[in-house]
Amino acid sequence: MRHLKTGRKFGRVRNQRKALLNGLATAFFTHKKIKTTEAKAKELRPFVEKCITRAKRPTLANQRGLLQHFSEPVVAHILVEAHKHINRAGGYTRITKIGPRASDNARMAYIEMIQE
Repeated sequence: MRHLKTGRKFGRVRNQRKALLNGLATAFFTHKKIKTTEAKAKELRPFVEKCITRAKRPTLANQRGLLQHFSEPVVAHILVEAHKHINRAGGYTRITKIGPRASDNARMAYIEMIQE
């Protein structure tokens, strides 16, 4: 049983899950709004919010920490977004549930950056 086990596995091994989250987060920071499944959006939200919180203090160590996950242009996007939310204490994203996907009836959602 998976009592008190956090995180979703998505039927993938660890490195594939990390790559999935990195890819989703890259698309999210590039486009500011993406459409994905509800479970992926819920798993993406804490990862993205931690990245923004880290970028709010743009020290060299924090920038290098972001560069472990993202390319330099994406880190530049993150730093710009973090500067917009400098006075906000969390809650940078919004998940909006939409109807199910037609092909496989999966629950879909938009995850978007809250505009300050």
